[in-house]
Amino acid sequence: MTDVFRMGVVLTDRGSKYAVSGAHVESRAEIDAVLDALRSDKSYAKATHNTWAAVLPTGGLKADDGESGAGMVILRMLEREGLRNHVIIVTRWYGGKKLGGDRFRRVQDATRAYLDRISAPI
Repeated sequence: MTDVFRMGVVLTDRGSKYAVSGAHVESRAEIDAVLDALRSDKSYAKATHNTWAAVLPTGGLKADDGESGAGMVILRMLEREGLRNHVIIVTRWYGGKKLGGDRFRRVQDATRAYLDRISAPI
């Protein structure tokens, strides 16, 4: 397994904070290892949601972690980008105010920040 790349908090909305992380993965077991590594950090372990998606040779995988529909947002973005064998995790710390449909835009914003960062020339 490769190292987990953490961008940290990339945006806030009405008190909720969003962070994004990711890693190259080849299997579901590696996805689980990335999630375990991320959750070994107490702040990520205490997050309200760690939503993720990945596209493996066997197909797309996703998990909402209580943020219904958010995994599909990440998965669609991965598929559009053609990014395979990579997991993206969007972490949310709930800030006390419901965001309604804006929560999907924040997941998109966080995922886009990650995709832009990994495709940027070094």
